[in-house]
Amino acid sequence: MSLLLALHSSSPVLGVGVLDLEDPDQAPQVAAFELGRGLSNQLLACIEELLPAQRWPTLARLAVATGPGGFTGTRLTVVLARTLAQQLQLPLDGISSFALIAARCSISEPTWLCQTLPRRGVVAGLYGPDPAAPGQVLEQQAPRLFAADAELPAGPQLDAEVRLPADVQQLLAFSAARAAAGDGAAPWQSVLPLYPTSPVAC
Repeated sequence: MSLLLALHSSSPVLGVGVLDLEDPDQAPQVAAFELGRGLSNQLLACIEELLPAQRWPTLARLAVATGPGGFTGTRLTVVLARTLAQQLQLPLDGISSFALIAARCSISEPTWLCQTLPRRGVVAGLYGPDPAAPGQVLEQQAPRLFAADAELPAGPQLDAEVRLPADVQQLLAFSAARAAAGDGAAPWQSVLPLYPTSPVAC
């Protein structure tokens, strides 16, 4: 049992990644699938392209992007990851898709990651560099929905643009760092999809 499986569906593209935790020199397998509304029908088939179901008992850990993202897509992979973690009794890392973007962009100061939702407002979260944190990024304020006429607190802003499979590689790196740090608990019960719905004003 040494494999790490990562799932990311916070955008219309499904990202899947597999990493051998006992062989850090081996490059991870990553793939992106343009599924759109076909995610619910093709999710398992896409995972099996990288990791056939008969090899799932060799999994040692799971990771999933929790959003913010599409309501249905994000929930599908979170529910699947929770189910696998429960049935296989594995640790499950739930990581914000915004944190993955912040790590990929190598932010050097506290930065707001922002995603505009038409007719609803802006979802924004604050992230800063932290060499001691998994992925070297610390979530200082979790993503939340700001009203369309609200101003974000002061600070640099960056578009929260999901890029797959690059963000899946970040998800694998986050989870592998937690495994290397000895975080073997990571209970599946605490991993929930993030979909801000109640706007706040500042």
